[in-house]
Parts: sequence; structure tokens; C-alpha cells
Amino acid sequence: MKRSILSAAIAALIAAAPTLGGAAAEVKIGMITTLSGGGSHLGIDARDAFMLAVEEAGNPEVVVIEKDDAQKPDVAKSLADELIQKDKVDILTGIIWSNLAMAVVPGTVRQGVFYVSVNAGPSQLAGAGCHENYFNAAYQNDNLHEAMGAYMKEQGFEKPFILAPNYPAGKDSLTGFKRLYEGEPVAEIYTQLGQTDYAAEIAQIRASGADSVFFFLPGGMGISFMKQYAGAGVDIPVFGPAFSFDEIILGAVGDAAIGVKNTAEWSHDLDNAKSKAFVEAFRAKYDRTPTIYAAQAYDAANLILSAIDKADPSDKDAFRAALKAAEFDSVRGAFKFGNNNHPIQDIYVREVVAGEGKPTNKLIGVAVSQRQDVYAAECPLQ
Repeated sequence: MKRSILSAAIAALIAAAPTLGGAAAEVKIGMITTLSGGGSHLGIDARDAFMLAVEEAGNPEVVVIEKDDAQKPDVAKSLADELIQKDKVDILTGIIWSNLAMAVVPGTVRQGVFYVSVNAGPSQLAGAGCHENYFNAAYQNDNLHEAMGAYMKEQGFEKPFILAPNYPAGKDSLTGFKRLYEGEPVAEIYTQLGQTDYAAEIAQIRASGADSVFFFLPGGMGISFMKQYAGAGVDIPVFGPAFSFDEIILGAVGDAAIGVKNTAEWSHDLDNAKSKAFVEAFRAKYDRTPTIYAAQAYDAANLILSAIDKADPSDKDAFRAALKAAEFDSVRGAFKFGNNNHPIQDIYVREVVAGEGKPTNKLIGVAVSQRQDVYAAECPLQ
């Protein structure tokens, strides 16, 4: 009898063991990102870096389910519903585009599922619409544009012409630029999302009397604009955020981008040990230099993995606290969240210079230090 009771007790302890001491139970992460279409290189870079971090962690209990949103909000929303209701994921991540984030994130977090952003940081989710289950491991959309506004003001440009696509991140970008530029541009225009012909906009720039151009046109939009701008022979200097001058875009644009300055919260030549190791590992595995989309996703993955090491996502309060603590080794160096679960961080200035076979980015300074987004004041979280 005693032997039977003892055997039953041991069996019960063995059965319970996977849930003791943190997250030994399977953790499902749904990664919805853009893997096809014109903006696919952004999502592919994010996916590849995220999976590199998961591979390096070697945790067999972490399962990542990949989905392609094809850059369509309705597709992203449908995929999120499927991952939450059918696959029972604990965490969602991966979305690149802010209009897709707005279609997915609010419903996700209301259902008690955590969302960790690898890129999109719309103002609506940073301010009054913040949520305790939503964390952004990249930036708030305004940040890189604010930094360029501050830099161009410091450099003495008085008549900037500014343009961006007509969607949430585009509106945030120009709002952010004007906030720290603290002056009036000679013109402000919004283009169509996904636009490829910029002849009309370039003609407006030429006739505007502008002394500089600031644009936010991510992915293929930036490639089209820069090629057409160079081809038109306009000699007004161009500035922008890193989204328009990532390493993939520079390979497509070529020498036309040399001399352009852009702002980023990370650069592949950033001088810290974790960043250097990441760049080396990414190049070794994928045979290309990582973009900021890769760096952000790598950090997002390591943030999630650090939280999984502390708590199971089923323990909402403990897992939320582990995410908030952000005790992981970031490629950006020191990493911390503000009250609205968005990073407080330095934003750098990079210059496009000649490289081996194609132009590349070179870090040249800090535009703004330890910047917290302005919307944090509207967020009720502590």
C-alpha cells in the first residue's frame, strides 16, 4: 500500500514537472508578417532574424507558426483570428505595416493574447489606446522622423519639402518631423500607399524653392522615388528615416543614394558586442547584411524568450511583468520600456557611403538621446 501511494505521488510530480520553475510547457508564437509582394523584403528580414534568435536560444518548447499577410489588413486580421482561435497561440508578433497593426492588435490584446511588435508603432497604440498586453520592441512611429527634424533644424535647413504615403505611419512620420523641426515646410504632401510613379511629386519639388527634401517611403516606394529623383537630375539634398535607406533598398537604388543622411535606432556598424555578434551570425546564415527590421525582430524575439525563461504566458501577470522588465541583451545596448510599453532610446544619424559592391550606411552621430514618444503622456499605464 505504501509503495503504491509513493509510486502515485512520484508519477504526479513527474506529470506536474513541465509547469514547475517557469515555462516548460509549449509556448506558441504566431508570426504574421509580409512575405510576398512589394514590401516582402521587410517581412523576410524580420522573420529571418526572429527565427535566428529562436534557433540560438535552443528552447524546444517554443513553437513559431509563420503566416504571410501579403500586406493586406483583412488577410492579417483573418490570420490573427485563426492563430488565436484555432492554434491557441500565446503571443502574436511580426506585423510590419501600421494599417495592418491597427487591424490586428486591438482585438488581439483584448482577448488576453500578448502582442510584441517588431516594427509598426502607430500613435493610436502608444497613447490613449495603449494596452498592458501590447509591447513594441522597435519604436513609436514618430521617433525616427522626429530625430531627422531635429537634425535638419540643427544643420540650418529652412525650407524642407516633406512627403509620405497616406496611411497611419505616413501621417505619424510627417507629424513627428514637424514636431522637432519646429518650423513650417514649404510643402507637405501625401502619396498613395504602394505608389511607384513619382514624376508629379518630383516636379513639385523642383518648382517649390525647397532647400531640402524629407521623405518617408518604405520598401519599393523608396526605391522607385530615389531612382526617379536621381534620374530627374534634381540637386536638392535628400533626408529620410532608415526605412527608406535600408541595406536592401540601397542595393536596388545604387550610387544615387550616396550622401543621403537617415535616422535609425540601430546601425549594422554600432559598436557593441551583442550587435557585432548578431550582424556576424545573420551574415553567416543568410549571406546579407541585416536591416533595422532584422535588428528589431531579433530584439523582439530575445525579449519574448527572456520572458518565457521567467514565466509561462498562461500566467498573464507574471509574463507581462517579465516582458516589461526587458532583461535581455539588446543589439541596441541598454534597453528599457516607457510607461506605454514603447522603447526609450537613442536615435542615430547615418550617412549612405560607398561600400563593397553597393552603398551602405555609416553611423555618424546621435540625433536625439533617450527619446520617449510624446503619446506616453496619454497612456494610463504606469
